[in-house]
Amino acid sequence: MKIEKLLDTLSLEQKIFQMFILGFSGVSLGKDNLNIQKAVRLGLGGIILFSENIRSYSQAAKLTQNLQKIAKIPLFISIDQEGGKVERTGNVKNKIKYLSPGELAAGENPEAARIQAEIMSKELKFMGINMNFVPVIDVNTNPDNPIIGIRSFGNNPDTVIKFAKPVYETFIKNKIIPVVKHFPGHGPTGEDSHLTMPVVELDMEELENIHIKPFKQAIDDGVNAIMANHAHYKAFNKEGLPASLSHAILNEYLREKLKFKGIVISDDMVMGGIKNYFTGYEACLKGIQAGIDVFIYRDSSEEIFELAKKLCDAVKKGELAEDKINESVKRILICKEKFMSISNGRF
Repeated sequence: MKIEKLLDTLSLEQKIFQMFILGFSGVSLGKDNLNIQKAVRLGLGGIILFSENIRSYSQAAKLTQNLQKIAKIPLFISIDQEGGKVERTGNVKNKIKYLSPGELAAGENPEAARIQAEIMSKELKFMGINMNFVPVIDVNTNPDNPIIGIRSFGNNPDTVIKFAKPVYETFIKNKIIPVVKHFPGHGPTGEDSHLTMPVVELDMEELENIHIKPFKQAIDDGVNAIMANHAHYKAFNKEGLPASLSHAILNEYLREKLKFKGIVISDDMVMGGIKNYFTGYEACLKGIQAGIDVFIYRDSSEEIFELAKKLCDAVKKGELAEDKINESVKRILICKEKFMSISNGRF
């Protein structure tokens, strides 16, 4: 089925739900996580797995298979499996232990990054995971950065590029979508966007020469997905908008200047950088208008369903252009077709 034809078969509600990746509780589908099952049946775009969802590799594989069985369109099955301090397989007995990006870069051998990504790809594919929020391509220029640190390959953009490139290339080769993060660069911040909205005072020249440089390279190399962060960049916006809600950053710069044609994914929308400043509806409305294609929520509470309904109503009232929704969903379907072959007749 061609992408345009598939898009035409989707209701407005299904299209809105395609734009969400949700988390949930539990290691199997049952009465304790009916909301995620309901969301998948309504057209959910994807799920995100956390440590609480993964007890063993075989259990996780069964969980993702059962979720895919009830999906109208194949789900993004996503995870943050970076290596080092951010690994979601901590509850697995005899788990594979990975080096952090900082440790890999300290070894000064980019081939080690490729080999680790190859091993990680096999692990994730076994569990049915097709999207990984890696690599972190932030340039960690602030030694007091509370959130990036050794999650980064270092404080030099060329080093970050040298080690990130074999990582995302390996995932793409293995049909796992790498999502480079956190655009336009979380490395200079001195605050944690999980708690608040950090403010970046750097001028455009420094942002482009250091922090945006690895993202530009990744785009030139053909990455299909980028995660936008919740920090505020004064070089782009005087008003207090995070990158994830900024039309100047996501549309005018990322889309128009850097010519990125893939999907733009928000960082978790329940982080302090968003929820302390905006309602869920305000944030999603601004995000869609700015250029976000997919929103991540670490839960699947009733508020999400209410939020989806409000967005549907906004389209019906003319407050949100359906063309904007269609553009995002088309990009989502193109990405799924590339990595999951959704037009093979099953859907």
